[in-house]
This record gives sequence, C-alpha cells and structure tokens, in this order.
Amino acid sequence: MRLGGGLGIAWALLLFASAAARGDGTLSIAAAANLTYVLDSLDAEYARASPGVQLTTADGASGSLVAQIRNGAPYDVFLSADLAFAQALIDSGHAGAGSLTPFAVGRLVLWTVRPAVDVSSVSATVNDPAVRALAIANAVSAPYGRAARQALEKLGLWGAAQPKLVTAENISQATEFVETGNADAGFVALSAVLSPKLRGKGRWIEVPAGLYEPLVQAAVITSHGAANPEAARYVAFLKGAAAVRILDGFGYGRPAPAK
Repeated sequence: MRLGGGLGIAWALLLFASAAARGDGTLSIAAAANLTYVLDSLDAEYARASPGVQLTTADGASGSLVAQIRNGAPYDVFLSADLAFAQALIDSGHAGAGSLTPFAVGRLVLWTVRPAVDVSSVSATVNDPAVRALAIANAVSAPYGRAARQALEKLGLWGAAQPKLVTAENISQATEFVETGNADAGFVALSAVLSPKLRGKGRWIEVPAGLYEPLVQAAVITSHGAANPEAARYVAFLKGAAAVRILDGFGYGRPAPAK
C-alpha cells in the first residue's frame, strides 16, 4: 500500500497497522521523496519475495520524515536520501546504529517539458529568459534541494537563480511543478525522468556529480521497527540482486563497499 507524505491519513493508517504485536506480518516504510517512482517496483518485488507481508510505504522530504519519526510516527524502516538524516535518527536514539545500510546513490538532473527552454547546460537554463520559474526542493529538509543549491553555488549561479526559484516541499513536488508547467524547468531526481510515467517526456541534462555532496541513500531501522523481524528482512532485501537491478534501472548508482 502506498501513502502520500501527509500526516493525517498516513499516520492514521500506520497507527492502526502498528496496533498489532510485532512479528504480525506488517511492515511500514518511510521513504525519501526521490524514491517515489521506484517504490512501486520495489514493493512489488518485496511482495513476491515475502508473500503475506502487509507492506505500507509513505514518502516525503527526508527531514520531514525524521521529524515525524521523532514525534512518534510508527514507521519501521526509514529510507533517507542521504546519510546525514539517517544518522540524525540514530544520534537522537530513534534508530539503531547497527542497522545503517547505504543502498544506492542518487543523481540530480535539470529537466524541462517546455520546447523553448535551453537545457544545454545549467548556466544556460538559469540565464534563459524563457525560464521565469525554476523548481527546487527545500534545501533544508530535502537533500536533493540541498544538492541543487550546492551545484548553483559552485557554478556561481545562486544569485542569478534566486529570483526565479520556486521552492517545493520535496523533490517529488518539484518534479510535479515541472510536469504540470507550474515551473519552466527544475532540479529533479534522475529516477523521476527515467520512470515509466515520465520517460521520454521533455528534455534533461544531468548535473555533474562533482558539484554537490553525494546523495547516498541509506536505510535505517527505527526504534519502533526494532522488534519487527520484517524490518531487518526489508533492509537486507535492498542490498539483494533483485532490488539492485530495479534501482539500476531507475538510474541509481551503487554505494562504495564498506571498508
């Protein structure tokens, strides 16, 4: 079952699911918004590998999900868009240090569906008069938004971009702004433009990885999920061949092996 990132309905359903004893065949996942387009494929594969498990997933900005978990949201596993937010849950005692598992590396792209917009380079897009609204995820709570800001700053374009920026709550919403035409272009996840829904729609260029801190996606088992054996199975699943194949197909890189 997929849920949106809002607190109301998602929390109500997850609280109902968590009322049963641990080990009851339920599993609740909180996933960073960049994973929105890949979650259905991952969920389907996990369901095949673990039939009978009632899996519920919700997505949102990593920082917002951390706040929800700290405030009692009953998620068993948190899939962060970076290591920092996963580590933040560990540091505050809301997740187990031993469960921290990097499983993919995200990639940032600049995307438009408007034929007149120049996407030959980041600089060309930012300075294009046809771009009046440039979507970016919240740089405080969304790692992909932070990465976009880092890239703009390194290129010396942050000042020129600011008057055009339209800030989204998370990277999924930034994608929606571009797709619906509410933004002329925007910084989005590669996984979005490679998804079956958006593949072949518009034009995009990848933002050079050296312009921003690596977006190392990391899974961690929350304190709520510590007693649920399905949580550990899901984290192990993310490192398995089937999940890696799915993530590869959506453009994710592979994290460096643990030393």
